[in-house]
Amino acid sequence: MRTLFAAVAVGGLAVAVGWGLLTLGFVAKETRDDFVYWTTICWLLFAVALVLLRRVPARAVTALVLIGAAVVGGASLLSPPNTSTDPARYAWDGIVQADGVSPYEYTPEAGELRDLRPEWIFPPAAEFTRDDGTIGLRCGQETRQIHRGYDTETGDVVCTAINRPDVPTIYPPTAELYFWAVRAVVGPDAEFAPLQVLGLVMVLATTAALLVALRRRGLDPRWAALWGWCPLVYSEGVTNSHVDLLGGVLVLAASLLVSTRRRWRGGIALGAAIATKLIPVIAAPALLRRQPHKVIVGAVLTFAVLYVPYVVSTGLAVLGYLPGYLTEEGYEDGSRFALVSAWVPDAWATPVVALVVGVTGLLVWLKTDPDDPWLGQLVMIGVTLVAVSPRYPWYALLLVPFVAMTGRWEWLAIPVALLVRQFEPGLALQRSSLATAVLVILLVSLWRARPGFADRLLDGLADDARRVRRLLPGRGSRRRGLTSTDDRLTRTAHDARSGS
Repeated sequence: MRTLFAAVAVGGLAVAVGWGLLTLGFVAKETRDDFVYWTTICWLLFAVALVLLRRVPARAVTALVLIGAAVVGGASLLSPPNTSTDPARYAWDGIVQADGVSPYEYTPEAGELRDLRPEWIFPPAAEFTRDDGTIGLRCGQETRQIHRGYDTETGDVVCTAINRPDVPTIYPPTAELYFWAVRAVVGPDAEFAPLQVLGLVMVLATTAALLVALRRRGLDPRWAALWGWCPLVYSEGVTNSHVDLLGGVLVLAASLLVSTRRRWRGGIALGAAIATKLIPVIAAPALLRRQPHKVIVGAVLTFAVLYVPYVVSTGLAVLGYLPGYLTEEGYEDGSRFALVSAWVPDAWATPVVALVVGVTGLLVWLKTDPDDPWLGQLVMIGVTLVAVSPRYPWYALLLVPFVAMTGRWEWLAIPVALLVRQFEPGLALQRSSLATAVLVILLVSLWRARPGFADRLLDGLADDARRVRRLLPGRGSRRRGLTSTDDRLTRTAHDARSGS
């Protein structure tokens, strides 16, 4: 019966996902409240399913987690993308590459590529009569978001599902190779389904990999459901097909490889992840404490090799719209950092965020055993997401695999906070949701802490300070004797506390 109850709960989640996709359509101002209610219901059902899974006998866990993931994933295929137009850009980049054109060379509205435009990405403009009796052209559809551009050669109106049609692509080479591979197989006329199906395949494969990894490490395989049943994974990774899913999967692969001391391969996977969306570079510190040169060289060489074909064909244009995007999103002047900007002026926000991320990276590097990098990855990625506070929840796809590997469900408060930001853009609510996420994580983490936590923390900070001091130029030989004395004093104090 306990297995049945959990199965019913995850089945209810699948029904809720499918119902919302079939009835709500593409998110709009008029339906935003409905999306909030639907998302809340899905997350509540997810939480109930996780609680009930705790009572399921161990022998049934693997099958239930995998079947549940497949059922929820199947439901997530029932509609085209419903919150983002990014998959249209993915498809277009793949189409132009399949025709031998660099995706960094032209914008979607470029007249040179007019003959490549499929109608499902570039629907015809609709005529309408203006108040003065003249005929105009309108871009727009009830079922999805359509943007307006202008052909660079003729000046004609170009209606397209691609956002920012007047700028080149922003995506790095691993992502572009992924887009090309899809279109090389399915052609230009297949719509969104190929990317959605591949997204589901990655989600299910990752769920299976998590189950295996958790069992091999003697951890609870139920934790795999934190990924395999997570509504965010299906909404952003499958229905909306964000390439961040590929980046997250590659970072998990890199961490698994390094944790089994296959550091060269781990570096290659990390380099491929960074060349997917750049932000996976924050996963590096947790993997570098031992033999860092293998991981670093593997990552750098992979990143460079992936970029070479595009640099040869396009030159510095491979940067695409990245500089403009950072300015547009407010990262250049600091206005985008929702939580940090509540405490410091916008002009100071960027250096403060850089300091927070840098210090976190240093501590993660010092404290994380690469053979067991899961908590370090969770902290590094989670702190970065809170500090940077991206406007889009799919960035949290990088975090969820490490929630599963650690069983630290409280860190899912971060993607929930980013979801709040997606549907309710008010700055005050954004700040309060992020602050609430931080509070939840701190309270649950303190609850998890065993007796003696404060003493262990102080000892750890003292050890870290000494290790950093040894790294400073010219200080190693001069302070070696004092450091040895410090070590003996720390051990003596620790032994005294243990015996008291």
